Amino acid sequence: MKAVEIKGIIPPIITPMNDDESINVAELRAQVNRQIEGGVHAIFCFGTNGEGYILNGKEKELVLRTVIEECNGRVPVYAGTGCISTKETIEQSKMAQALGADVLSIITPSFAAASQNELYEHYKAVAEAVDMPIVLYNIPARTGNALAPATVARLAQIDNIVGAKDSSGNFTNILAYIDAGKSKKNGTFSTLSGNDQLIIWNLLAGGTGGIAGCANVYPHVMASIYNLFMEGKIEEAKAANASIASFRACFKYGNPNTIVKTAVAMLGYNVGKCRAPFNQVPEEGIKALEKVLKENADKGMC
Repeated sequence: MKAVEIKGIIPPIITPMNDDESINVAELRAQVNRQIEGGVHAIFCFGTNGEGYILNGKEKELVLRTVIEECNGRVPVYAGTGCISTKETIEQSKMAQALGADVLSIITPSFAAASQNELYEHYKAVAEAVDMPIVLYNIPARTGNALAPATVARLAQIDNIVGAKDSSGNFTNILAYIDAGKSKKNGTFSTLSGNDQLIIWNLLAGGTGGIAGCANVYPHVMASIYNLFMEGKIEEAKAANASIASFRACFKYGNPNTIVKTAVAMLGYNVGKCRAPFNQVPEEGIKALEKVLKENADKGMC
C-alpha cells in the first residue's frame, strides 16, 4: 500500500465543462496547475465541488486519468469513489487504483437509510478489495447517512482506513472523530475538515487539514492556512481562515458548489457551469459575488 500522509489543504477540484456539458479536459489541466501553483497539498477528484454525484463512470475515468497525468507526482491525487452500492463502490475504487490514484475518499451510501453496522460492513468490504489508503467521508446533509464516531473508531482498526473527512459542520463531531482515530492500533488516523471555516480549529484540535471547496477560488489563501499553522503563526492562520467569510456568505444564493464554480468562471477561467439542473445563480447572487470577488481581489486574495 502507498504511504501517503493525509494532511494539508486539498481542493475538491471543480470539473470544467463545455457548453454541451462534456468535460473540458484542457481547462481541467489548467485548473490542476493553477491549484498546484497556489500551493495546495493534494488534489481531490469527485468531491461535491467536482460534481462527482452527476458524472458517469466513463467521465470519472477521464477526469481522474487527466488529473493524475497533469499532477505527474507533484502532489497526491485523491479519488472520490463512493457510490450507493458496495459493489459499485468497489468497482470505482479498483478503477482508481488501476489509474494510479494515491488515496480513496469514500462517501457514505445515500438515499436509503443505513444502520451503523451496514456502514461498517460496507467500508470493510471496500477496504478488503483494494490495497490503498482510504479516507472516510461523512456529509449527512447530502447523503442522509451519518457515520457515528463509534463506527469511525471501529473502522480505524482496519489497516488501510487511514482517515476521515467530516462535512457535518458540527465541530463536536470533528473532535469525536479525532478522538476515535487515536484508538487506531496500526499506523495513524487523520481527520480532515470538510467545512472550510473550521479548518484552523480542526488543526488546533489535532486534525491534519481540510478538503476545501473555497480553494477552487482562493488556492493560495487556503493553502496558507495550513502552512502558517505549521510555521507556528497561529494568529495569521486564523486570519487567513477568516478571510473567506464574505465569500462563503454568498452560499445563501445557491448550491455552494454552484456558487464556487460560478465564482471561478467570474475570475476569467473557462470552467463552464455546473451540470443541469444544479446550475442557476440568481441575479442578486451574481451581483453579490461580483462585489465580494472585487473586494477580495483588492485585498490581494488569490
